[in-house]
Amino acid sequence: MTNASEHFSLDAELAETDAWDDFEAGGAGEPETVSADGPDPEDLTTGEQDLAERHALKRVGGLRTELEDITEVEYRQLRLERVVLVGVWTEGSAEDAENSMAELALLAETAGSEVLDAIYQRRQKPDPATYIGRGKVDGLREIVQATGADTVILDGDLAPSQLRNLEDKLKVKAIDRTALILDIFAQHAKSKEGQAQVELAQLQYMKQRLRGWGGNLSRQAGGQAAGGEGIGGRGPGETKIETDRRRINTKIAKLRRELKAMKGTRDTKRAERQRNAIPSVSIAGYTNAGKSSLLNKLTDAGVLVEDSLFATLDPTTRRTTTSDGRIYTMSDTVGFVRHLPHQLVEAFRSTLEEVADSDLILHVVDGSHPDPEGQIAAVREVFADIEATGVPELIVINKADLADPMVLARLRQREPHSVVVSAKTGEGIADALARVESDLPHPEVEFKALLPYERGDLINSLHQRGEIDSLEHTADGTIVKGRAHEDLAGELAAYAV
Repeated sequence: MTNASEHFSLDAELAETDAWDDFEAGGAGEPETVSADGPDPEDLTTGEQDLAERHALKRVGGLRTELEDITEVEYRQLRLERVVLVGVWTEGSAEDAENSMAELALLAETAGSEVLDAIYQRRQKPDPATYIGRGKVDGLREIVQATGADTVILDGDLAPSQLRNLEDKLKVKAIDRTALILDIFAQHAKSKEGQAQVELAQLQYMKQRLRGWGGNLSRQAGGQAAGGEGIGGRGPGETKIETDRRRINTKIAKLRRELKAMKGTRDTKRAERQRNAIPSVSIAGYTNAGKSSLLNKLTDAGVLVEDSLFATLDPTTRRTTTSDGRIYTMSDTVGFVRHLPHQLVEAFRSTLEEVADSDLILHVVDGSHPDPEGQIAAVREVFADIEATGVPELIVINKADLADPMVLARLRQREPHSVVVSAKTGEGIADALARVESDLPHPEVEFKALLPYERGDLINSLHQRGEIDSLEHTADGTIVKGRAHEDLAGELAAYAV
């Protein structure tokens, strides 16, 4: 977030610089330092020092490029401080519209904003020019002026022309829901992979929204029209917007190469688990539903827990065991939200593939939320995008200590394959673990073998990767009966009874 005092300080320095430029050009911008009694030597010395300081600051104006002008550029660093929220309600009930606006307010506060006001209207479809219609723009401008807001956040994915028209009429920054979520992800990404994924999503969003201001759409960056060779330009005739687009494409290609290399490491680990037939469980769900809290409760993972949206973006995988000793992994994933930007789904695809490749999904739902069914539907939309709809799913209704019992009963009836828990109090955790163990894939090959006592390693492998129905110790060795995966069953074949 940009501090208002920083804006004031920079504006003051630029004002001083402009005044000195006027003075050098013969204007009246520089105040006189000579007193009525004549120039004082000390004043002259001070004037020389001021002159040196002014010369040192003179190039600040040259460093302030058009990329700093947030009133004219579609997407740059967001300065979200005092905001007004605007929504368009096209379908569903009035309660759905209010829930959507409440979620937008939480997103804005997560980004560091102070929400001053929020309005929404009923329309058959958003206005193609201004999203909310010409008449509503006039009313919104009055609200912005009365509250002193510096940004308007719109609850939708707006076209560049809609944002530009709103900014021209409102005279403040206008951003859509996608840009807001991207900004939150950028603040919370901690790992190198997470930061690269967020940056890729931001660049993909920005690429479609590049525009110049005034004549800069056709301003040439190189050649004679630019007054010289043009550093970084491809040659005579390349415009500023073309240069920006080319640089963004170059950066996108670089990030994709880096993410591909990181994906190779993730694929290697996944292949190792699959070769050893280690089942994997993915914890997925709506943001702030309690996924990290549940992972900590189930595995003692020690993951950051915070009551905010998208508090953890980096996936965490922990190895754990069932009550009978079988090993499996449990992974926390990035949280989902209504209308999750497709740029983020695409950028985080390598991470979300963990969900699609898992053997079981723990779909965590906030039972205390006003619209838990809406959360379930939104998460399943993302499951469809990443082709994870075929993975077995266990609904975990969290926050039972805060939820209405009537709501819990309704959700249990709607989702029969579910369990109610409270990651905070520990209620239902034992039941959830038992359901996870029963839903994990079972070894498919039945066996009965007489294992010599010196093959204790096979007994250990059976405990970790198979299922043992019976053990009988005899003089010749241990008779074991149970089920194992194909590779382990192959090793046991030599000792089959």
